[in-house]
Amino acid sequence: MENILPEEINKSNEIIRAISNYYTSRIVGQRNLQISLLVSLIANGHILVESVPGLAKTTAAKVLTESCGGIFSRIQCTPDLLPSDIIGTQTYNAKTGEFETVIGPVCANFVLLDEINRSSSKTQSAMLEAMQERQVSIGGKNYKLPDIFIVIATQNPIEQEGTYLLSEAQQDRFLIKETLNYPTESEELEILNRVEADIFDQKQKVVNLKDIKYIQDLSKKVYIDESIKKYIVSIVNATRNAEKVIKPELAKYITNGASTRASISFLQASKALALINGRTYVIPDDIKSLSYSILRHRISLSFEALADNVNAETIITAIISSIKVP
Repeated sequence: MENILPEEINKSNEIIRAISNYYTSRIVGQRNLQISLLVSLIANGHILVESVPGLAKTTAAKVLTESCGGIFSRIQCTPDLLPSDIIGTQTYNAKTGEFETVIGPVCANFVLLDEINRSSSKTQSAMLEAMQERQVSIGGKNYKLPDIFIVIATQNPIEQEGTYLLSEAQQDRFLIKETLNYPTESEELEILNRVEADIFDQKQKVVNLKDIKYIQDLSKKVYIDESIKKYIVSIVNATRNAEKVIKPELAKYITNGASTRASISFLQASKALALINGRTYVIPDDIKSLSYSILRHRISLSFEALADNVNAETIITAIISSIKVP
């Protein structure tokens, strides 16, 4: 693998710093979301963001795309949303007597799927090909999506009426899943001050898509040692054979462990995180800090876990604590 030159890492640092500074000038707090969005951006992967309403999920997605100057589309998911409303369809042109293909809003660099769990299962499945294959099929013809293509999906966990739970297959397509908490009192006060100052109306492009492609390509050159790859495999394998690693009273709550996509996601996301931290190599702490974002939506828990108030984070903490760090 090619080594990363000093001038390359310096340029990468400048690009990432510009995006980060723009983000923090618009969004108060939510540091984990900032890192997760940056990781998704550099790894060119999709992100699922979950929280109660009003915690800046949509705003954060818009701020990220504003800073990059890419094509942005927002899709408000509702139960009557059709697959053709997302991927596009063929329409009849009476003047020419021919059918014309109209590409849907999915053909953008950044696609915000707002409240994805409000769309029907059929519409959710229409996104699978786009997210995984980075192409859509309309009228029997394939249309490639942009090289930089990131889906930022949001969902609200507290309202179940009129919602459709995402299938395990679709959740697995997301590189990472981030959950948000309420801001502190000081952070909320700062939000009020920024709203009063109309900060959110001051849009600015600080980098361009060529810069994003540059750091995406550079992240592939980040060095990851064989011992850390084995560490990743050990963690993911532990989710499938938890009884060998953690206490039986916790292991019994897992019905399905993480797929191989989890290992691949760890590999890609850890390289991106190393670059965010100005390093040309991955360290074990990168894997640890990403473990919740990578695994929380890939571990299936039983109904007994829900009844006993045991969540995926509890299981992940136990697994990470039990695996030997290289």
